[in-house]
Amino acid sequence: MPVPTIRLRPDRHTLLDKYGLLRHLLGTWIGTGFNLIMRPNFAPVNGQQSDHFLEINLTQEILKVDTIGAPIPNRGLAQGDITLFGLHYLQQISDLVTFGALHIEPGIWINIPATTEPDVHLINPSPPHPDPADNDIIVARLATIPHGTALVAQGQAKALAGGPHFAPANTTPFNITTLAPVQFPEFDLGQPATFRSPLPPPSAIPLATLQAAVTNPNTLLQAAIQGQQILNTTLITIATSPTINVGGAPPTQVNTPNAGGGTANIPFLNSTNGVPPVPPPPHNLPNANAAEMFSTFWIEEVQNPFGAGTFLQLQYSQTVNLNFAGLTWPHVSVATLVRSSVV
Repeated sequence: MPVPTIRLRPDRHTLLDKYGLLRHLLGTWIGTGFNLIMRPNFAPVNGQQSDHFLEINLTQEILKVDTIGAPIPNRGLAQGDITLFGLHYLQQISDLVTFGALHIEPGIWINIPATTEPDVHLINPSPPHPDPADNDIIVARLATIPHGTALVAQGQAKALAGGPHFAPANTTPFNITTLAPVQFPEFDLGQPATFRSPLPPPSAIPLATLQAAVTNPNTLLQAAIQGQQILNTTLITIATSPTINVGGAPPTQVNTPNAGGGTANIPFLNSTNGVPPVPPPPHNLPNANAAEMFSTFWIEEVQNPFGAGTFLQLQYSQTVNLNFAGLTWPHVSVATLVRSSVV
């Protein structure tokens, strides 16, 4: 049956059911996190020249997620029409120490029904769950970043018992072609570095904890849930490609079931005039191509340690692969947020 031309807002119970596991994202989330990015550097610093600069920030974040009240029709030709249901969000991140603005991102989450074109075969089905409809739901995130990048990242949502598992997040740059890791002195916080942002004061985070986070930002996620009793977790994994290289020795990959989409950048970021391949040095292009992204969200129901009941907590780890100067530079962000209000 084709999607009707006139779309009326369903009742709230029906709407929440149509969101699947994405319904757990609804609300206002507040918390703190960590951001690491090795960014291009053009001008000299203290009379010295480098093509890169390491920026490290402790962050504070507000994430607001609200409903898109009406169904979203996608007209079919190779198969029948499908109906999407979505949420829109606004993410705002600032520096925890200086309160300076770091990031703003409007976007949309959508819940996607099974399709025949393409023929989606769900991978790694979930173990039995009280609500089988909540298992292996296909979702996508559509994001717009003011630097001049837009992305679509698809993946899946799963309902799991117990708490999350955090695999290490790689921050080490690697060769685009060989995937071999490349070490830089700026990552050693025990050594002075010209091409690195000032470190947060020890009163905000101990140096040893910060060093561990620079090596693997997901250590901060694990520390945040230390001692908590997490009853269940909604796991959301998305990526702009089913397989994304993360470098290493030997090289490794991140594989995301049902992933797909891609990134688009303004010409300044790609800076190749649309003519591949990228010119060799001294052109040193692109400026900074946001080539790929993958992220994991954990929405956790946590036992209230101060009394009866539970509360919801959202943790995420995101990596954007930036390509410039012949290397891929992982830009990693993590955060732990608590839901302060429900839409």
